Amino acid sequence: MFQTDLKKIASIVSGNLQKISCFHASKLIIQKISTNSRNFRSCSLFIAIKGKNFDGHHFAKQSVKNGSLAILSEKILSIDHPQIIVENTIHAIERLASWIRKKSLAKFIAITGSSGKTSVKEMTHTILSQVGSTISTKKNNNNSLGVLLTLLRVNEFHQYVVIEIGASQLGEIKFSSKIVNPDVVLINNLFASHLKGFGSFSNLSRAKSEIFFGLSKFNTAVINLDNHDIKHWKHKIRNLSKVWFFSLKKKKKSHFYSNTISEKNFFMKFDIHTPFGIARVSSHLAGLHNISNSIASAALSISVGAKIDQIEKGLKNFHPIDGRMYPVYISSEKIILDDTYNSNFGSMKSAIDVLSKMPGYRVLVVGDMLELGQYSSFYHKKISRIIQNKNLNTIISFGKYSLFISQSFQNGMHFHSKKKLTKKLIYLISIHEKISILIKGSRKMRMEEVIEDIRRRKFS
Repeated sequence: MFQTDLKKIASIVSGNLQKISCFHASKLIIQKISTNSRNFRSCSLFIAIKGKNFDGHHFAKQSVKNGSLAILSEKILSIDHPQIIVENTIHAIERLASWIRKKSLAKFIAITGSSGKTSVKEMTHTILSQVGSTISTKKNNNNSLGVLLTLLRVNEFHQYVVIEIGASQLGEIKFSSKIVNPDVVLINNLFASHLKGFGSFSNLSRAKSEIFFGLSKFNTAVINLDNHDIKHWKHKIRNLSKVWFFSLKKKKKSHFYSNTISEKNFFMKFDIHTPFGIARVSSHLAGLHNISNSIASAALSISVGAKIDQIEKGLKNFHPIDGRMYPVYISSEKIILDDTYNSNFGSMKSAIDVLSKMPGYRVLVVGDMLELGQYSSFYHKKISRIIQNKNLNTIISFGKYSLFISQSFQNGMHFHSKKKLTKKLIYLISIHEKISILIKGSRKMRMEEVIEDIRRRKFS
């Protein structure tokens, strides 16, 4: 947050000051904003947000106890504490976020795509932290409100801001991109995801391309040549001063690409070719999709001034993120790949590719890919065809649609109970000296519960 006084904040949000005079409000300095009544530092403003299942106004008193200097609310509260009253606190956050964006001199990067957004965001953050003060989206808080709350954290000392932008329906990314007003944008890839909200793949493509609405002709777009819908995006990027393309392997139009790839489990070496030289990368990740993510992060970082050695150091220091191909070692020869955070067709395909190259007995544990709407059966059956050509030993499924995947495999089995599924996995772990298990499913499937149960067990 840019340090300012309460009177100025009231003016920005068109709010009315209550229980404090204008004079005293001009002397009350706010350095931080929070919507969490438990998360306070000194000099903080608490904003009460109403959601479907909660009302932040109920926690205003708690925020005072925890040290908030003032409250931004939709009604006058019976608390003897400085307040700003507005009609809608979400709209007030929008105004504050826009004000901060206009004041900031930082370089802003906006990232969207069907998968890999969080990984690319974290990689880019790690690289740019070598260059200067960097802030990014917390975890994957990438919806419209999450984008606004990220902007509220930006202060005058930040030089780089890396924002992840997601959506489940048309218009959301356009709204976010216009407020973020990014210097550089990335569409990391395009796979079937959130089709229940978008209605069709063409609408999904349109939604991702909304990220271009925040650009001026002087800005940069980074696009994946291996996975895109460029023919429908051309009219949105043709006036940009710079469009950079990247691909896993060299293509005619590639500005960024990789070669000399060597990979073994969770260690890879590869070169990233850029217009400014070659970055020789050592990485603690697994899978070609993570090389693609690394190339994307290199392109974004270089576009705002990072050097080759900073790319190399940043990617070397980057480690797997919980729930995203995160290695859980039961022993040196027995490993679980925790990819339980979320799932769509593209990320499922990439994860299976990684598993097929892992050592020992290979087990795929798959939960449903959700939010595919009328296309749910189609994409689960498509995965069932893909796995026929992969070097897997057993497939275990859990959920309504994942049954299509296990029943198509000779050594497949389906469970209606996670407890029984876990029991089967524990048996497989105990009888195989070397075993690699991939566990993956959409967020609502909560497949991490299986891993948590296994980790509580003791194996000889």
